[in-house]
Amino acid sequence: MGRADGRGPSPFAELFIPMTRTLNLLTVCGSLRQGSFNRMVANTLPDLAPDGVSIVEAPSIGDLPLYNADIQNADGFPAAVTALGEAIRAADGVVFVSPEYNFSVPGVLKNALDWVSRLPDQPFKGKPIALQSAATGMLGGARAQYHMRQIMVFLEALVFTKPEIFVSFAKDKVDPQTDRLVDEATRTMIASQLDGFAQFVARVGPAQTGEQR
Repeated sequence: MGRADGRGPSPFAELFIPMTRTLNLLTVCGSLRQGSFNRMVANTLPDLAPDGVSIVEAPSIGDLPLYNADIQNADGFPAAVTALGEAIRAADGVVFVSPEYNFSVPGVLKNALDWVSRLPDQPFKGKPIALQSAATGMLGGARAQYHMRQIMVFLEALVFTKPEIFVSFAKDKVDPQTDRLVDEATRTMIASQLDGFAQFVARVGPAQTGEQR
């Protein structure tokens, strides 16, 4: 699979599976902060997508109430939860881009997962997942990713393993004026992950297994 920006062949070329249709990926950002470095990374993903891959943003996870089974039992699922679940079901794969809070997953993201996981026809089951994180420190949000992997195991998602994306010292790699990631080495690394993830989705996603979603 080649890259839309013409930077040469993908390192996953030897695993290339011809795309018979456009793959539709969904991004979920785990930060609500204005000026979020993770948001800037997520904003950049469509620019780095390989040919034949479309990347769009999920409905906001900030619109979900705190999970409460009483709400679910009395009123059903809030509209924002249903919209997020439908977007996940419709996507061929999901890319999470999230910071690390207190060595783990941000509460707003965990809350979204808690809601969506309770929907009928659980949307993450069999869904290809990629993980990215950005942080101002050296580890780049690694511990949040490892906890996300644990959660995704329980939800029976299919997590893409490598290359991993940990954007360390993120403040020096983004442009607040454009809300984009501008560090070329990091952009190249992310493009490589997206290449590999697209091939992963083509191999293991619902369209390949015959599962109807």
